[in-house]
Amino acid sequence: MATTGEEPHQFRRPCLLSSDTERAQIAYENLFGQHDWAPLEEADSAVVLGGDGFMLQTLHDMLDSGRVIPAFGMNLGTVGFLMNRYTPRMDVLGRLNRAKHKAIAPLRIEAVTQSGERHSLCAINELSILRETRQTAKIEVTVGSRVRIRELVCDGVLVATPAGSTAYNLSANGPILPLDSEVLALTPISPFRPRRWRGAILPDRMKIILKVLEPVKRPVAAVADQKELRDIAEVTLEIARDTELELLFDPGQSLEERIVSEQFVTA
Repeated sequence: MATTGEEPHQFRRPCLLSSDTERAQIAYENLFGQHDWAPLEEADSAVVLGGDGFMLQTLHDMLDSGRVIPAFGMNLGTVGFLMNRYTPRMDVLGRLNRAKHKAIAPLRIEAVTQSGERHSLCAINELSILRETRQTAKIEVTVGSRVRIRELVCDGVLVATPAGSTAYNLSANGPILPLDSEVLALTPISPFRPRRWRGAILPDRMKIILKVLEPVKRPVAAVADQKELRDIAEVTLEIARDTELELLFDPGQSLEERIVSEQFVTA
């Protein structure tokens, strides 16, 4: 995971992106006439209106296009963990250029289906392996060069980045990871055997291989953030250190602080 940079930004040509929800569309109309927004292909930054899901979609679109620019989200969704507070009127350039930035590296995933098809995916939050039928999944877990669990019997298993550790991973009783910890969470979902295994925290330099046992009888799907592949035979995961995404946050509202604060929520 990359470290936080403190150098000042000099953004001049942001673009304005919005989800298709009613709240986000109203905000888009409010902000559209307040600035001379650049087309996406010419922009040096993006103001993203919506929720966490739309931010993830936007970041994935950047990865797919090969053109990654800093993203400043404003929350018009539910949780808004990756977003800033929405203000109807704003000094766009002033707020962007005062923002703190955080570079995050996604997971690079190579998935092989039962038919032998190979797929390359990225996950910013997590990769989940989930059973497709009433049958529990059986998964062999390899970390580094060693098989660590020969047969994990469960509803599924997920690998979460620090940025995604407060999402599905936390709901599955996985650990919250500091953003600069350079570790990944390997978290089982409703494990049946080994009964006492509750997951692992792993150095993010280690490659992880999840091999599906009895894949025809016990089919599983792989879900990388918002993209799903079914009838998986094996997935290989590692941090994509050569691919970084940049999120922008208002001063005092950094992603690191949100991850720390989440560990003290008592209600």
